[in-house]
Amino acid sequence: MPLPFFPSPVKVFSVFFSDYRSLAISALHSLRLLFLGFAIGAGAGLITGVLMGWYLPVRYWFGAVLRFIGPLPATAWIPLALAIFPTSFSASVFILALATWFPVTVMTWSGISNVPRAYFEVAETLGAGERFLIRHVAVPAALPYIFVGLFMGLGTSFTTLVVAELLGVKAGLGWYIQWHMGWGEYYKVYAALLTMAALFSLIITGLFRLRDRVLAWQRGFIKW
Repeated sequence: MPLPFFPSPVKVFSVFFSDYRSLAISALHSLRLLFLGFAIGAGAGLITGVLMGWYLPVRYWFGAVLRFIGPLPATAWIPLALAIFPTSFSASVFILALATWFPVTVMTWSGISNVPRAYFEVAETLGAGERFLIRHVAVPAALPYIFVGLFMGLGTSFTTLVVAELLGVKAGLGWYIQWHMGWGEYYKVYAALLTMAALFSLIITGLFRLRDRVLAWQRGFIKW
């Protein structure tokens, strides 16, 4: 295994003691960017998906736009994001939000559209209005689909995070990897990759725990 591309495990794990401060700061910056972009994208996706699933005119007009821009990779919007947004950080947040928005929108739309009509008829018989139907019937019944969209959006945001951190952001695990790779310090690159894998695995596990708590009747249906 040629050096320095494949350092020894001892050399890699020594980074967690010798450079733990820089690695921790980079991890915190990555988490900040990830959660901000994911929260904005998931919130926008939920709103868009509910509107498309509930209102036929919104579905008709916005569906064409979704089919046109949705399949494009979020990273393809990097030149436009750099031109529109004033800072590289805000551009990175936009790229992450866009990567999360599409799967959450599609799955929320599918979930709302597939709610059995009998649920609404029973609620309407008891005097429920439109807001009540959306908030207390449609959205809860679509939660299994919504969580699938959140899982997909989170996975896409992981993929986009490293690329987004290459837009000029001066901190983060993606920046840490690029910086030390330029200096040939591949043992620090592997340490950052291990840190990234551990963090992403913990985040996915937390989302699965939340799903099992909210959807108690489907606990264990999807395992992680």
